[in-house]
Amino acid sequence: MLLIGLMASPALWAEWAFNMPKGVTDLSHSIYDLHMTIFWVTVAIGVLVFGVMFWSVIFHRKSRGAKAAEFHESTLVEILWTSIPFAILVVMAIPATKTLIEVYNADDADIDIKVTGYQWKWQYEYLGEEVSFFSNLATSRDEVNNLRPKNTNYLLEVDEPLVVPIDKKIRFLVTGADVIHSWWVPELAVKKDAIPGFINESWAKINEPGIYRGQCAELCGKDHGFMPIVVDARPQAEYEDWLQAKREEAARIRELTQKDWTMEELMVKGEQVYDKVCVACHQANGQGIPPMFPALKGAPVAVNKDMIADHIYVLLYGVKGTAMQAFKEQLSEVDMAAVITYERNAWGNNTGEMVTPKDILDFKKTGKYKGQEGKVPEGGVK
Repeated sequence: MLLIGLMASPALWAEWAFNMPKGVTDLSHSIYDLHMTIFWVTVAIGVLVFGVMFWSVIFHRKSRGAKAAEFHESTLVEILWTSIPFAILVVMAIPATKTLIEVYNADDADIDIKVTGYQWKWQYEYLGEEVSFFSNLATSRDEVNNLRPKNTNYLLEVDEPLVVPIDKKIRFLVTGADVIHSWWVPELAVKKDAIPGFINESWAKINEPGIYRGQCAELCGKDHGFMPIVVDARPQAEYEDWLQAKREEAARIRELTQKDWTMEELMVKGEQVYDKVCVACHQANGQGIPPMFPALKGAPVAVNKDMIADHIYVLLYGVKGTAMQAFKEQLSEVDMAAVITYERNAWGNNTGEMVTPKDILDFKKTGKYKGQEGKVPEGGVK
């Protein structure tokens, strides 16, 4: 009775789908049409083969007095059961080849976007436009930990969607920064592996404005299920306005590097950065998940004054052989200074020490912080 009740649930039937989506690009329509063509060919073959088999079993069974014919071989039968499947495969190969040629033709693109997979986020770089940003999961940890109700787009929402124009051919150059990921948006018929050291091409020309969601489709580590993809397709004019706003935002961030920051400002900014990029491994309370993800609360690197350079070094370049990745290309000088300041003063660390964006810039140039040389000891900073 419980099973029947569940099967009758409208919520269950709302997700009850057997087929692939048709999508919102001409390419996705071609793939869908090919899929359906091959599907109906296989249905026809299945009906014919099983029809003959069941007809033979029912009407030529031993209980009805049927007696099997006795013969050693038949050249005609062998020719038929070889030539007919071969002819079917040749006929199926024609539309399949046409679609594959379309899938791999990324030439003459209007826009080039480099997509880089990180553990566990995506970086989007609009080549030639001086626009680059990271897209992180926006679902709160309270939802993940069942402390609050899950919303409609649970684990499928981000802080910065990939914004693209409709009716333009967009070429995606997909790669990875650490391990293998896979950039997959079903509605766009795009699924490409993001492999470190390689660049894979794909493309899409979106016909309809809208929000299209996807996920990493390659098991890439602890938070594989927490790196969604959101594509926001807009009319050309709206896209141009967004692009200009992103350029202006990048200019403002560059100006912020020279600003004189207060401790309060850095702590507020640092908590935001920490919740976005650090909390998954080191936890909201700074206690981490030892031994893989060490605690920052009370850690020497976060409380000892003579280890500030090491703290900066670890954030910039990571720790080889561990899960701590390099954030030099992921965070701005402002974000790095803020999150280091936050880590040195949160959870009772209370060092009173403040690292500024200027300090990060100087460290990148000299490898030193106010005389301290940032070099991770053998085996990593504890």
